[in-house]
Amino acid sequence: MPGRVKTRLGRGIGLVASARWFRVQSGRLIRRLGGDARWQTVLAVSPDMAGLSSRVWPAHLPRWAQGRGDLGDRMARAFRAMPPGPVVVVGADIPGITAAHIEGAFRALGDADAVFGPADDGGYWLVGLKGVKPVPYGFMQGVRWSTDDTLADTLATLPNDWRVARLGVLNDVDTVDDLREHEATRGPISTLAPPGPLL
Repeated sequence: MPGRVKTRLGRGIGLVASARWFRVQSGRLIRRLGGDARWQTVLAVSPDMAGLSSRVWPAHLPRWAQGRGDLGDRMARAFRAMPPGPVVVVGADIPGITAAHIEGAFRALGDADAVFGPADDGGYWLVGLKGVKPVPYGFMQGVRWSTDDTLADTLATLPNDWRVARLGVLNDVDTVDDLREHEATRGPISTLAPPGPLL
């Protein structure tokens, strides 16, 4: 739904266009990753009730309501809700994610307790936990989101003895400048969505 997603991008291209961009981008990402038999894909949706009942999302994939709080609250809750074992969380606004990236993250968790895919802006496009040890108390609390310090702040919420792996850098699309940079290097992602409701 316009105004709920990609609002910083919406300031540059309009809220309707940014919502459509997100719908197209997330749909492509789900098609690229959602059918891979090497892992189970679960969609973390928001707002909770509308996201759980929406026909926008593929019916064959399970959905989980993100709940309240900031991004850290919602991601930490997702990690705690999953059964024991490795779990990887990715954002839907990173056009460059491939199945090879996800496979690499799970492979890294063979030796590491946590894995991150860093972004140039100080954040990250992927976070994963091995899921053998309990999710640390205070994990992702006090993180300065959407800043140069996001990854460093998140790392600081992990126990000192945890082994952390890092993947290659990918970038999300938060602003019109990000979108232009992506399109200049990798080609356009259409902001036109098929007919139907917007997210």
